[in-house]
Amino acid sequence: MKIESIASFYDMESPEATEFRRLYSNIKKSNNDQLKSVLVTSSTIEEGKSLISSFLAITMAEAKEGKVLLLDADLRRPMINVLFKLPLEKGLSDILEKKCKVGKTIKDTSISGLKIITAGRISESPTLIFNQENIRKVTEELKFYFDFIIIDAPPVIPVSDPLLIASEVDGVLLVIKAGTTKKEVVKRTTNLLINSNIKILGAVINDFDSVLPFYYSSKYYGYKYYHKKAGGKGE
Repeated sequence: MKIESIASFYDMESPEATEFRRLYSNIKKSNNDQLKSVLVTSSTIEEGKSLISSFLAITMAEAKEGKVLLLDADLRRPMINVLFKLPLEKGLSDILEKKCKVGKTIKDTSISGLKIITAGRISESPTLIFNQENIRKVTEELKFYFDFIIIDAPPVIPVSDPLLIASEVDGVLLVIKAGTTKKEVVKRTTNLLINSNIKILGAVINDFDSVLPFYYSSKYYGYKYYHKKAGGKGE
């Protein structure tokens, strides 16, 4: 049985698609339509960041407001190639290690206006190839080719990579898995981002089972809102 790309499951009339359009609209409004690059991350693994970044990228492409790129920057646990059924080879790691030019890594999808760069070959030392100068050069070049860039980054707490990448984008969306992510973990993550002078656009409370995101801008983001949506009592 052939496994389809995640793009084939995107139904414009579904509740999920409606929520992602609302998410996209809220992000744009809160940034006066000036947003061109967004990093999607989480505190820890398995909070649904890759699904959120994928569906957000599809939503932006379907809006037909410009050329959209989805970049997989999680070199340790790449998922975008799996979700879109694309080859892992010739991706971000190859660019950073100067084995391949940016243009050679851009992959087509079944959705008009959406391109993807996968994580590339798994590097033995991802931390060594992630440096500020390399990231800046890559993001600047990508901004020349694309109107919007969505970056699926590693989680914040286990590694330092997302903090390096986040300094080169317009803002960060923090994905939180409903009913699972602990208050202390979220607080530590936001502190790491804030202390690195990184703009937090807001939080996406992800009901992982149904892939329904709820968005809170950074102004209203707080743990009590998270628990309200997750059905908990808060702390």
